[in-house]
Amino acid sequence: MKSTDVVVALGALAHEHRLAVYRLLVERGPDGLSAGDIASQVGLVPSSLTFHTQALARAGLITQRRAGRQLRYAADFSVMTGLIEYLTRNCCGGEQNCAPGCAPAGPQRTATNSRRSA
Repeated sequence: MKSTDVVVALGALAHEHRLAVYRLLVERGPDGLSAGDIASQVGLVPSSLTFHTQALARAGLITQRRAGRQLRYAADFSVMTGLIEYLTRNCCGGEQNCAPGCAPAGPQRTATNSRRSA
């Protein structure tokens, strides 16, 4: 994931309602929810929900599909995983003794880390 994509994704999540919508869709899984269900669970009027889901979709965080007359939204888990990997890459300098709750994201090391372990 490119840093510009990360900035757009984090910007889209940096709003109370969009974050609530996104977390709800993550909890729901790949089947997602209809726009009406999201609006009622988050407490948004349809026009506000449309505004917020468009921002999340532009950032690539959610997908939208038509199911009959309804729009269904779902979290794009590959984008979420890419965002998390980007944020945790080289966590704790790539050291095996990582901070509690943190784990290095694999063998990707920076030049500085490579020199340290040599």
